[in-house]
Amino acid sequence: MQSAVLPGLNDLHNGESNTIGALLIAIASTRLTEAGLDIPKDHLSPEPEFTLYANLQDQRDDAYVYYNALLNQLNSFCNALELSYKY
Repeated sequence: MQSAVLPGLNDLHNGESNTIGALLIAIASTRLTEAGLDIPKDHLSPEPEFTLYANLQDQRDDAYVYYNALLNQLNSFCNALELSYKY
Protein backbone atom coordinates (compact mmCIF):
# COMPACT_ATOMS: atom_id res chain seq x y z
CA MET A 1 0.00 0.00 0.00
CA GLN A 2 2.94 2.29 0.55
CA SER A 3 3.29 2.19 -3.23
CA ALA A 4 -0.09 3.98 -3.56
CA VAL A 5 0.24 6.33 -0.58
CA LEU A 6 3.47 8.07 -1.58
CA PRO A 7 2.39 8.73 -5.20
CA GLY A 8 -1.01 9.79 -3.86
CA LEU A 9 0.61 12.37 -1.60
CA ASN A 10 2.69 13.57 -4.52
CA ASP A 11 -0.42 13.81 -6.70
CA LEU A 12 -2.23 15.89 -4.07
CA HIS A 13 0.76 18.21 -3.66
CA ASN A 14 0.64 18.70 -7.45
CA GLY A 15 -3.09 19.47 -7.41
CA GLU A 16 -4.24 16.11 -8.80
CA SER A 17 -7.14 14.74 -6.80
CA ASN A 18 -8.61 11.97 -8.97
CA THR A 19 -5.78 9.44 -9.13
CA ILE A 20 -6.16 6.15 -7.27
CA GLY A 21 -3.48 7.17 -4.78
CA ALA A 22 -4.94 10.63 -4.18
CA LEU A 23 -8.41 9.19 -3.66
CA LEU A 24 -7.08 6.62 -1.18
CA ILE A 25 -5.35 9.44 0.72
CA ALA A 26 -8.64 11.37 0.74
CA ILE A 27 -10.51 8.36 2.09
CA ALA A 28 -8.06 7.96 4.98
CA SER A 29 -7.04 11.61 5.39
CA THR A 30 -8.20 11.88 9.00
CA ARG A 31 -6.39 8.72 10.07
CA LEU A 32 -3.24 9.64 8.14
CA THR A 33 -3.19 13.16 9.57
CA GLU A 34 -3.65 11.86 13.11
CA ALA A 35 -0.73 9.48 12.51
CA GLY A 36 1.53 12.40 11.61
CA LEU A 37 1.34 12.75 7.81
CA ASP A 38 0.93 16.20 6.28
CA ILE A 39 -2.04 15.93 3.93
CA PRO A 40 -2.81 18.87 1.60
CA LYS A 41 -6.50 19.18 2.41
CA ASP A 42 -7.30 21.81 -0.23
CA HIS A 43 -7.07 19.21 -3.03
CA LEU A 44 -9.05 16.36 -1.44
CA SER A 45 -11.96 14.95 -3.41
CA PRO A 46 -15.30 15.65 -1.65
CA GLU A 47 -16.61 12.09 -2.20
CA PRO A 48 -13.49 9.97 -2.60
CA GLU A 49 -15.15 6.58 -2.11
CA PHE A 50 -17.68 7.17 -4.91
CA THR A 51 -15.10 8.77 -7.19
CA LEU A 52 -12.64 5.92 -6.70
CA TYR A 53 -15.27 3.29 -7.41
CA ALA A 54 -16.51 5.13 -10.51
CA ASN A 55 -12.94 5.45 -11.82
CA LEU A 56 -12.31 1.76 -11.24
CA GLN A 57 -15.55 0.83 -13.03
CA ASP A 58 -14.33 2.77 -16.06
CA GLN A 59 -10.97 0.95 -16.02
CA ARG A 60 -11.61 -2.60 -14.84
CA ASP A 61 -14.06 -5.46 -15.13
CA ASP A 62 -13.42 -6.44 -11.51
CA ALA A 63 -13.97 -2.96 -10.02
CA TYR A 64 -15.79 -4.21 -6.91
CA VAL A 65 -13.12 -6.78 -6.02
CA TYR A 66 -10.27 -4.34 -6.71
CA TYR A 67 -12.00 -1.53 -4.77
CA ASN A 68 -12.41 -3.76 -1.72
CA ALA A 69 -8.81 -4.97 -1.98
CA LEU A 70 -7.56 -1.37 -2.11
CA LEU A 71 -9.63 -0.42 0.94
CA ASN A 72 -8.38 -3.46 2.87
CA GLN A 73 -4.77 -2.60 2.01
CA LEU A 74 -5.37 1.03 2.98
CA ASN A 75 -6.84 -0.03 6.32
CA SER A 76 -3.86 -2.30 7.00
CA PHE A 77 -1.45 0.50 6.09
CA CYS A 78 -3.26 2.94 8.40
CA ASN A 79 -3.28 0.40 11.24
CA ALA A 80 0.48 -0.14 10.91
CA LEU A 81 1.15 3.60 10.67
CA GLU A 82 -0.99 4.30 13.72
CA LEU A 83 0.84 1.63 15.70
CA SER A 84 4.25 2.97 14.73
CA TYR A 85 3.12 6.54 15.54
CA LYS A 86 2.02 5.49 19.04
CA TYR A 87 5.37 3.88 19.79
